[in-house]
Amino acid sequence: MIQWFLFVSLILSALCFPEQVCAQFTDAHNYDTTPVGINQVELSYAYVHGNASIDSSLIIAGGKLNVYQGTISYTRYFGLAKHMTWVSAGVPIAGLSGEVTGTSARGSVTGAGDSSYQVGALLIGGPALRISQFENYKPSTTLGASLSLTAPTGLYNARKILNLGSDRWSFKPEVALSHPFGPQRKWQIDAYANTYFYTDNTSYRGNEILRAEPLTGFEGHISYVPNDKLWISADTRYSFRGTTSVSGVDQENPQRNFVLGSEINVNINNRNSLLFEFAKALVHRNGPALVGFAAKYDYTWGRGYK
Repeated sequence: MIQWFLFVSLILSALCFPEQVCAQFTDAHNYDTTPVGINQVELSYAYVHGNASIDSSLIIAGGKLNVYQGTISYTRYFGLAKHMTWVSAGVPIAGLSGEVTGTSARGSVTGAGDSSYQVGALLIGGPALRISQFENYKPSTTLGASLSLTAPTGLYNARKILNLGSDRWSFKPEVALSHPFGPQRKWQIDAYANTYFYTDNTSYRGNEILRAEPLTGFEGHISYVPNDKLWISADTRYSFRGTTSVSGVDQENPQRNFVLGSEINVNINNRNSLLFEFAKALVHRNGPALVGFAAKYDYTWGRGYK
């Protein structure tokens, strides 16, 4: 019975921090200027393996999680007050399995995860250009901002061992600075700052209340664009705080996480592109020791595309 309780706590603790378990970075070049009046559908697949200490009060030697997630998302780019703006929405389908090595505590579940939504804009250096105008555009320094949220639409049952939803809302405002440099501006630096805010989970472990402080993060991406078909980046993310309390009891578990990764983007043609991403947590205080990869396919269409 004790083993099952620890296993339940491990799974629930991990799923209450989906940004660490199922996601690594905001992609490099995410705030590049894009022609307005176009649409994009993205199909993605991600795998993440997390191990060891999820929570400082629940350090379980041999704890292992495997997350497999497929997501379909839609993005629309348009002009607002002469600035490039976008809205997007995504729905994931995921599978989760886990075990504690040396015990009989294990299980798996498959179903819908929490849906996500975003609105963003380039505030400086991001003019709203049609495709016909975009041909003569030269990359420049941009300042952008976005607001992302996740809704508690995923599979969640407080009486079950495994859940794919977090049973609470999260909100992530982000600001981004992108600066191309070097000969022919083939290099680019992207710097992002964001903070996750959470509502309370009022059915944590059945009838307890889980509350989390904001989790702040900083990201740095440096990329090289050898031609218009390819770019390669090195990525870092550092996040901290996010201390939790359960029914008013402070868990004394502030996080400190440092993730390192890389991305490769291949433009097949004007409509189709592929993105491959790898990430590994090098520092994971009170967070999962994760390693994972993702593959994404984007299809773009709209007036003016050939």
